[in-house]
Amino acid sequence: MISGSGGEVHGGGTEFTAEGMEVVLREACEVASLDSTGAELLRLGSNAVYRLASLPVIVRIARDRAVLAEMERAVGVARWLETVSFPATRVLAGVAQPIAVRGLVVTFWESVQEREEYATIGELADLLRQFHWLEEPESLRLPYFDPLAKLSASLDGLNDVSEEDRSFLEERAAKLAKEYDRLDFVLPFGLIHGDANIGNVLRHRDGHAVLIDLDGLALAPREWDLILTAIYYDRYGWHTKAQYAEFVHRYGFDLMNWPGYETLADLRELMMVAWIGHQVGTSDRFAAEFARRMRSLRTGEGRDTWGAF
Repeated sequence: MISGSGGEVHGGGTEFTAEGMEVVLREACEVASLDSTGAELLRLGSNAVYRLASLPVIVRIARDRAVLAEMERAVGVARWLETVSFPATRVLAGVAQPIAVRGLVVTFWESVQEREEYATIGELADLLRQFHWLEEPESLRLPYFDPLAKLSASLDGLNDVSEEDRSFLEERAAKLAKEYDRLDFVLPFGLIHGDANIGNVLRHRDGHAVLIDLDGLALAPREWDLILTAIYYDRYGWHTKAQYAEFVHRYGFDLMNWPGYETLADLRELMMVAWIGHQVGTSDRFAAEFARRMRSLRTGEGRDTWGAF
């Protein structure tokens, strides 16, 4: 169900800035009969994420205007996960959503707690193991995850990087596509989160860990949900050896021992670099990070200096 702004998502003139999103937030809350006064902007990236002051509610405004179907699916997924008592973020009840405001897609979620507190690597492993046992209902119509198509679309939209950098990324993608097609996955095919990492597991106010960011749920080899934790440890040093060992122990599989690990790691890494490339025109910080990552891809060095986003 889509509500607000005539039920259509289309291009608009609202800039994706803190000032522009305040207007969208206010209008979306009016449609949902919520009070946006004093709302706190938590982040401005792929989404503008706000915490309302009046109620324990999180409001997400998607930067990409073409995510209506994706967000409708995310709302449906959240409602399904609640019916099976899986510990995940809950969509706000009593609000018909997503809501379209000024061509942007807005969703409302129950706030996990009053401040952001991440859970542990071990709890992420526990949640993924439980999550991967779930059998999704056909009514959700989850898509099959095609990383090569996703990467190709991302590279096609890189308009703010040099032609030299873009050509390098495209050549690397073509090489990895051939390697990916030869991979022999060993874990079962099925439900994946799509962006499983420590940044998407929060501590609930009652103490338990919950999985958030349900936009990317799809059907794919389960290795995709393990790769980020592995490369965060192995390539970037964002996790310690002990943390990764706990993750492996509690999930029950070490992706780094799988022969296809390096190819999957290279492909996931390239997707991360392309994402940063889309942000180059928004700030000097993103431009510097993209340059740093491109140097690493070309030289094979310096990955331990990457910033986490």
